[in-house]
Amino acid sequence: MIEFKDFNFAEGELLLINKPYKWTSFDVVGKIRNSLKPLKLKVGHAGTLDPLATGLLILCTGKLTKQIDTFQAEDKEYTGTMVLGATTPSFDLETVVDQQFPIDGLTVEAIHTAALPFTGNIQQYPPAHSAVKVNGERLYVKARRGEETELRLRDVTVSAFEITRIELPEVDFRIVCSKGTYIRSLVSDFGKQLNNGAYLSKLTRTRSGNFLLENAFEVKDLVDYLRNKREAAASGEE
Repeated sequence: MIEFKDFNFAEGELLLINKPYKWTSFDVVGKIRNSLKPLKLKVGHAGTLDPLATGLLILCTGKLTKQIDTFQAEDKEYTGTMVLGATTPSFDLETVVDQQFPIDGLTVEAIHTAALPFTGNIQQYPPAHSAVKVNGERLYVKARRGEETELRLRDVTVSAFEITRIELPEVDFRIVCSKGTYIRSLVSDFGKQLNNGAYLSKLTRTRSGNFLLENAFEVKDLVDYLRNKREAAASGEE
């Protein structure tokens, strides 16, 4: 049970939020900012989560927004599920399957072995359907118009890549990685390592730095609390 407290949003608060499925990170920021009206405060997040991902999103308010880059730079932990035997253009469920591959020859040993090259300092391309900007425009905007863009390799660090469940075509995993790592790209590359295909079907951020998902607020619970506090203050009950 997460305990609520009296917040000082102007001085700065760090809020741990469990981002709902299909919400953008900016949706969460907007919802919290609106619940703080009529206060006019800066609210920002430290590390974007894709709409189809859930889990820990760090929000900063007021003066603490100056430290967003510090929180964003910390390593992250994720758990998720990939589907083997198929690919999608977005590397996840945002787009439909475009290729299929037989999986009857995949073994448990081969799947565990395929994860080994992805631990340590690696390079990866961001997904074409991503928020990375090229010439001032996000890649997913270009991708939705059917435009091809030359992608640049990025250096990232994966300190842990564990396979935790295999029930083909599904494979569960746990990953600990540096800022800027695209789990969708990692999953796509994993499929290629198996001479097969793979796409991400579920992803949850469980940790960012020392902050844990288990200590995060549900959006609705926090919004209801803030609104009740605001209404009580307006009616003179506080």
